[in-house]
Amino acid sequence: MTARALWATQRAMNTIFVDGAAGTTGLEIGERLAGRPDLKLLTLSESARKDPAARREALNSADVVILCLPDAAAREAVALVDNPRTRIIDASSAHRTTPGWIYGFAEFLPGQATRIAEAKRVSNPGCYPTGFLALVRPLIDVGLVEPDHPVTVNALSGYSGGGKSMIAEFEGTAATARPRIYATSLAHKHVPEMQQHAGLSHPPLFAPSVGNFYRGMVVEVPLALWALKTRPSGADLRRVLAERYAGCELVAVAHDEECQTTTQVQAESLARTDRLKLFVFANEAARQARLVAVLDNLGKGAAGAAVQNLNLMLGLPAATGLF
Repeated sequence: MTARALWATQRAMNTIFVDGAAGTTGLEIGERLAGRPDLKLLTLSESARKDPAARREALNSADVVILCLPDAAAREAVALVDNPRTRIIDASSAHRTTPGWIYGFAEFLPGQATRIAEAKRVSNPGCYPTGFLALVRPLIDVGLVEPDHPVTVNALSGYSGGGKSMIAEFEGTAATARPRIYATSLAHKHVPEMQQHAGLSHPPLFAPSVGNFYRGMVVEVPLALWALKTRPSGADLRRVLAERYAGCELVAVAHDEECQTTTQVQAESLARTDRLKLFVFANEAARQARLVAVLDNLGKGAAGAAVQNLNLMLGLPAATGLF
């Protein structure tokens, strides 16, 4: 390669800084970015990560910053970016309902991938909201589910979704590492995100639980079809979802025969992937349906979504480097 060609390559290479690279999501992002010749990764030593001046320099030197931090730390990091050039992807929940931030779920709305590609500030969706919104938003958009319908969300996640403390609990003392329901206050931090981006008039009733497995999740929205004003069939629901996600590389909708023959759905079935799969199970005699989404909480629910958003912002194919 000539000196001129090398200079042109280096100029074209995008510089990425992952703030919080040592955390669960940061490590997963690192796996997906490792070895990519189109990216230059900025890294800080352990001591430099604790130095505000060093972090500020890294944040302002990058073309794109990915924040893998607790909410308060993510807000602080955004405040440290003092130039108009650096673009930010926030994998925390700090900015998911903040005006001016583009919601980083490329498939759930027509044109959302383009909005992400053009954005300066992108908020990664939460893992539970990813499954919920993929199922519900298309149905609300076409009027099959009314915005004021009382929506319930049941979900089961691997314990990695709880971060380092929950991982230590489940992989430590077995006596305390029990599958369980949680968020019994009915005030989980994902609820405002679910309500706002679904377009619901009321907060959904969110009933999450954690299982004794590391990664993977299943999100379910049960519907009493007789209670919906349009009285849709299960086939109507599946058709709307299939049309919304037609041609999507990372989101698939199970066809009618698969839904009819599937008798169980494993939360770990898409572990170690960055994909999302949707099912519509219906009993027309009972006029009931179960909408089900399966994904990896660390994949499409976190790191995979962040890298997909990065790809879009850099003008690359969405699935570049994904699993």
